[in-house]
Amino acid sequence: MADRRKPRGGSRSPSRRLTASDAAIIKNRILRGEFLNRIAADFDVNPGRISEIKTGKRFAEVPPAA
Repeated sequence: MADRRKPRGGSRSPSRRLTASDAAIIKNRILRGEFLNRIAADFDVNPGRISEIKTGKRFAEVPPAA
């Protein structure tokens, strides 16, 4: 029997956490006009998380990568 507290792998695994350096890269890609859902797929996160970075709700203090 599977342990209920252990997260499953595959499509049911949680998204990974984004770092400040990830956010800087994401902001750069947004400025270049890339689609949010494509960026989200590359970082294995929900497009809403990318939108939060775009609007400054998350990582507002991080400048875009050069």
